[in-house]
Amino acid sequence: MEQFLMGEYDIIVIGAGHAGCEAGLAAARMGKKTLMLSINLEAVAMMPCNPSIGGTGKGHLVREIDALGGEMGINIDKTFIQSRMLNTAKGPAVHSLRAQADKTRYHLEMKKTIEQEPLLEMKQGEAVDLIIEDGKACGVVLRTGAVYRSRAVILATGTFLAGKIFIGDSVYDSGPNGLAPSVELAEKLREYGLPMRRFKTGTPARALARSLDYDKMIPQDGDEEIVPFSFMNDELKQDQIRCWLTYTNEKTHEIIRANFHRSALFGGKIEGVGPRYCPSIEDKVNRFADRKRHQLFIEPEGLDTDEMYIQGMSSSLPEDVQQAFYETIEGLEHLKIVRPAYAIEYDCIDPLNLKATLENRTIENLYCSGQFNGSSGYEEAAAQGLMAGINAVLKLDGKEPFVLDRSQAYIGVLLDDLVTKGTNEPYRIMTSRAEYRLMLRQDNADLRLTQLGYDAGLVKEDRYQRFLEKKEAVEKETERLRRAVVSPETVNPLLESLGTAPIKTAQSLYELLRRPEVTYDGLAEIDANRPALSRHQKTSMEVEIKYGGYIQKQLAQIEKFKRLEGKKLSSDIDYAQIDGLRIEAQQKLNALKPLSVGQASRISGVSPADINVLLIHLEKNRRSK
Repeated sequence: MEQFLMGEYDIIVIGAGHAGCEAGLAAARMGKKTLMLSINLEAVAMMPCNPSIGGTGKGHLVREIDALGGEMGINIDKTFIQSRMLNTAKGPAVHSLRAQADKTRYHLEMKKTIEQEPLLEMKQGEAVDLIIEDGKACGVVLRTGAVYRSRAVILATGTFLAGKIFIGDSVYDSGPNGLAPSVELAEKLREYGLPMRRFKTGTPARALARSLDYDKMIPQDGDEEIVPFSFMNDELKQDQIRCWLTYTNEKTHEIIRANFHRSALFGGKIEGVGPRYCPSIEDKVNRFADRKRHQLFIEPEGLDTDEMYIQGMSSSLPEDVQQAFYETIEGLEHLKIVRPAYAIEYDCIDPLNLKATLENRTIENLYCSGQFNGSSGYEEAAAQGLMAGINAVLKLDGKEPFVLDRSQAYIGVLLDDLVTKGTNEPYRIMTSRAEYRLMLRQDNADLRLTQLGYDAGLVKEDRYQRFLEKKEAVEKETERLRRAVVSPETVNPLLESLGTAPIKTAQSLYELLRRPEVTYDGLAEIDANRPALSRHQKTSMEVEIKYGGYIQKQLAQIEKFKRLEGKKLSSDIDYAQIDGLRIEAQQKLNALKPLSVGQASRISGVSPADINVLLIHLEKNRRSK
């Protein structure tokens, strides 16, 4: 096919899902002429699976994306239909915001934002090849023969690469939600020597809302007080839509067990590895045979559709089996399936082939993000897209890379896990993966990251000034609370009403606020001098005060972590020449070229003894110099 030049850009993003949107917007907002390509523009910020943003661990990522100047938090605040704060019975480190989205409005709002970004162009077209010159990514070739040249390329292909759908015995090439797959590009990436693998994910059926019996299900309402995702919003007002809870039962499980042989998962048709933390219903029934029931949530897909998402019931069983087992569930006896559940298999890269900046180790100026890197989830994808976009711009500008470590952000945990430890299944962020989660709370994401985003050039002046105002307000009010002393006569009636012990001598409001029963707003009746603070300001300050002792202990742990992270390793080191390192460690270290001793210590196959040898080697070099 004849090729023809159609344009030149600084950066080209292949894919317009959650990773592609953040990558494209970040690159353009940092001053680079950017092109975003999508097989179908209906796929822009598409939600082919759960119509929600956030959740345990994931809510932290969204807050961090927002604090750095990304778009996901702003977009879900515009388009949510129900909002809930999860894990409120536990400590603030694991509080996680989750919002149901109107998936069509989410797509349209993000598409509109992209269309209005001055340096960002969006085109419908299938990328079938990369332009590689002297080992560098220099552009993209489309199926039509159109050529677009660039100085860097970001891959954000999601589950489209060599996508294959499985519904029972029915197997066919397809991307998510019935869109066309990307087959030629997948073949080209293998030809270029990228270490590719096959992963699998899935999605449950969608049902017609009027076919459900809500009297038999448990209503799930949103929070009365809506907490925004974006730090740019103090309050949100929205009429919320109800979700519903119901359960599978023994009859459901019997039908599934009787049809294991018809499942694409158990029939040997699926080669890809699926997500451990989001298994299909047949996998749940098989692995947890002693469980009498599994919960499922019925969630609206939007305000202008009658489709309901059946969360917790992804499957690769045939349509007739799906219909049969759904009808055994309370409230779903007369269910009408609008879209059947399916499994999808796709190509992705081994993330050990990536640098901490998400630049490919094999092809220079080729950045990789999202599910292409072996992760799962909209939030994980968006975080990687944002970081790939930032780092592509910084490299083109000849500036230092932007890398967050594990003590700075969940984004740092996510990327470090992928590029240092790798993954053998679709990776999902969880609060348990973060060693320093008391410091990485969602309420303080802006205090941790907005300055870094501003220094990198992505955070704009309005957000930065808002951040500075919050920081100053929190510091001033914390200091005022330390100085504000109240007498027993003033405060004891309040303390007794709260069920906490009275005081015998005067105490500061700061000390009183450290009590679990006492809240900042609860002190209002005895504190006439309090300033007007926003929700974000109050929450951050209160948590810092209440958990001050634990936070200090975690800061000491972080200090130890930083010492190893601070011992930088040159990319020129030949680890095979270091006496005392085991052969496996030599090979792993030479392959991954860690940035620091800390990162080296987290590489699978590198032992504590190897790290000691490495430290001795570095000390000898330091002394010799």
